[in-house]
Amino acid sequence: MSTITFSVPGMTCGHCKQAVTTELVKLSGVTDVDVDLESKVVKVISATELQWSDLVAAVDEAGFEAVGQ
Repeated sequence: MSTITFSVPGMTCGHCKQAVTTELVKLSGVTDVDVDLESKVVKVISATELQWSDLVAAVDEAGFEAVGQ
């Protein structure tokens, strides 16, 4: 199991949180996504090792930018 934590600075509302969560849970192996709107931090838990490029692509698909790896 692996956990990756990173920032998504552009998130401001519940819709933003849902959009990012929806795209990240589509990634193979992802078992949980925790988005904290106040701190703009996302924590992704996966049963398999995730590639940073896959996380960036998923967040980009939601319309945001992942920062921090």
